[in-house]
Amino acid sequence: MIYTVTFNPSLDYIVSVENFKAGEVNRTTDEIIFPGGKGINVSIVLKNLGFDNTALGFMAGFTGDEISRLLEEKGVKTDFIHVKKGLSRINVKMRSNEESEINGRGPEIMQEDIDKLYKQLDKLQEGDTLVLAGSIPSVMPESMYMDIMRHLQDKKIDIAVDATRDLLVNVLPYKPFVIKPNNHELGEIFNVKIETKDDVVKYAKKLQEKGARNVLVSMAGDGAVLVTEDGQEFRAEAPKGDLKNSVGAGDSMVAGFVAGYLTKKDYFEAFKMGVCTGSASAFSEELATKAEVEALYEKNKDLF
Repeated sequence: MIYTVTFNPSLDYIVSVENFKAGEVNRTTDEIIFPGGKGINVSIVLKNLGFDNTALGFMAGFTGDEISRLLEEKGVKTDFIHVKKGLSRINVKMRSNEESEINGRGPEIMQEDIDKLYKQLDKLQEGDTLVLAGSIPSVMPESMYMDIMRHLQDKKIDIAVDATRDLLVNVLPYKPFVIKPNNHELGEIFNVKIETKDDVVKYAKKLQEKGARNVLVSMAGDGAVLVTEDGQEFRAEAPKGDLKNSVGAGDSMVAGFVAGYLTKKDYFEAFKMGVCTGSASAFSEELATKAEVEALYEKNKDLF
């Protein structure tokens, strides 16, 4: 079974406003609501690709109920912990002459809630996959990802981590199955500017020296790189297409990589699926469907 963890899920309220003017009444021309959060995006795309999974995390109030409902509507199983104080956040994203965002804070997560999460994680079994993705709310310990991996280190579980800077670096001693920084985040870790795929490979190997098994690096329009635990290096240019929505593309890459690896236990196949799934989401108004990924995969075989 695959599990994802999203500590601070959201309802993403996306509105379009023509010629937004501050201080005045503005009316939307289009609006839509999605369940949001990096782990949740991974769960949705995995389900779209045909992989059952369970979304874990924290939720509160009527907004939390709606997040669960929307996910279950999409076929994603949920086992969220109900938090007593606060509300699951609403993130408002406005598309106009410029794009603007207002992100909510989220509920107050207590130690008793965290303890409940550990009890859920204790049920994971050998061969399961766990995806830890996104930021950690300020009400939780900054060491949360590291604490979870230390807690699970004796279980034979593949753990994928999509996080930034210290959140990512701190988990490396616990040998995550795959980590997915982008090229900018990779540069920030080592305080360097990453300009080429050779640079990516060089610094990805440094992360392996610190404990990462496989390092998957997204480079937006410049493609992607994978450095594997068995010494392989794979590089790809980005598939061609019209960028419609970059939100969730990185999460989709993680989902595609996990799906590809579980299908054939082959890193090259996982890499191809990761690249095509991330791009398929970027070329779509919503997260990638299986049909969109398969079409892009067939069309771009020459990229790999």
